[in-house]
Amino acid sequence: MLISVIIPTRNRSQSLAALLESLNGIKLAPGIAVEFIVINNASTDNTAEMLKARAAKSSQTSLRVFEEAAPGKSRALNRALTEARGDLLMIIDDDVIVDPNCIAKHIEAHEQTDFAAIQGRVLPGKDPDGRSADPQRLREYNIPIIDHGHDRKAIRGVIGTNMSFKRGVLETIGGFDERLGPGAAGFSEDTEFSIRMRQAGFKIGYIPDAIGYHELNPNRYGRAYNRDMEFRKGLSRSLYRRDSIAFSVLPNLFANCLRWLCYRALGLTQKAYKTEGRVLKCAGYLVGKYRARANRRAGAAQ
Repeated sequence: MLISVIIPTRNRSQSLAALLESLNGIKLAPGIAVEFIVINNASTDNTAEMLKARAAKSSQTSLRVFEEAAPGKSRALNRALTEARGDLLMIIDDDVIVDPNCIAKHIEAHEQTDFAAIQGRVLPGKDPDGRSADPQRLREYNIPIIDHGHDRKAIRGVIGTNMSFKRGVLETIGGFDERLGPGAAGFSEDTEFSIRMRQAGFKIGYIPDAIGYHELNPNRYGRAYNRDMEFRKGLSRSLYRRDSIAFSVLPNLFANCLRWLCYRALGLTQKAYKTEGRVLKCAGYLVGKYRARANRRAGAAQ
């Protein structure tokens, strides 16, 4: 079996180097081959030079590097998917490091279950100074944390890191929506991909022992980043969903505003933090739909 491990990257040379170093220590069963595909999405830092130097001396003889000049994570992923040769396709973000057994556990789960796509566990890693996350303030780091417990189980969707899927998924539903994701609308390329998988009848599963550790980046900490992130999630969602504004979006917006006021009054800071994000996501969805309608009117008037 061949598994293709795809790593999209842009302007994170230090983080990418740490990920590649962690991949040097992976453990695989006999008969399993792996190719690592790094897709450099128009980085302006020293990513290209770092990859060239690493390829010259790396023990990862299967490391393949490609360039995608057009900005956008989804574009980079789709380019990498055209180059991938594996029976299984795995995606790891460039700001994650992996447990030595991570890839092997993905393969094992595909062999032992009927899941067509697998989501591994994503836990907080360390900050640039080597400090671990404060468990009482996890939300404030604004990183994806995926931890559904200690058992394998069916789930509704994957996030765009530490995930894998069979080649048949790609052949059936196609690649990622290039309107979405970092470098485009900002978010939701993984959510939209998951929706199409479910619609096509594919099962998605979670496995607890394929672990990736997401770095803690101080530039992402706090409420200001969270507000902007959740608002852009709403903008992204407006591109591919058709939620009822009158019966879904506005009632959710009103309810979450009330919850936020209650949590603030009671001093429940983490719940208030999460709920504020939901308020901004609803607002982003409304703004996105308004902009789309305004653009259609402007186009019709020309």
